[in-house]
Amino acid sequence: MSHYTLASKDNWIGRSSNQELYLNEKIRFSSIEKPLQSEENKVIALLGYSSDEGVRRNQGRVGSALGPDAIRKQLGKMPNHLNNETRLIDFGNLECPDKDLEGLQSELVIAVKFLLENNATPIILGGSHDLAYGHYNGLSQHLPEGKIVGIINFDAHFDLRSNTDGNNSGTPFYQIAMEHDTKGTPFRYLALGIRKDANTKDLYEFAERHSAFNLPQKHFNMAHSEHVELLLMQFIEDVDYLYISIDLDGFSSAYAPGVSAASPMGFSPDIVLKSLKLILESGKLLGLDVVELNPNFDVDDQTAKLAASLIHYVIHNL
Repeated sequence: MSHYTLASKDNWIGRSSNQELYLNEKIRFSSIEKPLQSEENKVIALLGYSSDEGVRRNQGRVGSALGPDAIRKQLGKMPNHLNNETRLIDFGNLECPDKDLEGLQSELVIAVKFLLENNATPIILGGSHDLAYGHYNGLSQHLPEGKIVGIINFDAHFDLRSNTDGNNSGTPFYQIAMEHDTKGTPFRYLALGIRKDANTKDLYEFAERHSAFNLPQKHFNMAHSEHVELLLMQFIEDVDYLYISIDLDGFSSAYAPGVSAASPMGFSPDIVLKSLKLILESGKLLGLDVVELNPNFDVDDQTAKLAASLIHYVIHNL
């Protein structure tokens, strides 16, 4: 692949126990250009989307291309509670040195399909949110025709902007919706944490026309946890598989200052973790990504640690 680099072991730092007590000791390395050895053990695959071209096009502050490696550096320090049979593999980064965002998205489709074909659960590290288009298509193209993949997006933004002027970090779910329109298939989309001060009225109108569900930020909190749980259960029941996207700029900047579009008005980690618990218990998770980490604006690696903690929770509860 023209946009691909292998993983660097230098990103996996931390304590050494000689007992694999930490994830930097558990991690293994492979290539998306090399099939895994055939086995029945669970494989968790980390793949970086090291690009902020979509953010640049969307007039955001660049720097999220550095996000994947920043997440790895925090994840490697965390304790390992995975069983011996589960394999945690870093497959390196897809990059965008020539601003060919559309080519990069196409390569992500191929990479995600490769991971699924090798019985791995893809966890994509971002990187700008335009990765969602490639990630989703890789998941859906892997499945038999007729299977429905529901999208749950933890985000302040719908990311349903038109791509008339090209793809960017605000267009991925619009692109997906348009493809479903062309095929005449249902677009299953739930956005959690949406803010009116971050979305224009035409985006709300587009979401309504396409039967896309959303829960506003003012109701996406622990005080409304029963309502959140009911909405999630209803959505999960109507789909065969789930694709989960966590945009770090949906969190309040009190938790996530290092993102492409920071705001103090976002949600908190507790309601996201509660939601992830319900999602994981369904057994329908097919792929997950964490996006928009911008280390250039992080404070004491707080946002990178948040991203790593979310991934740590998911991989230990799959």
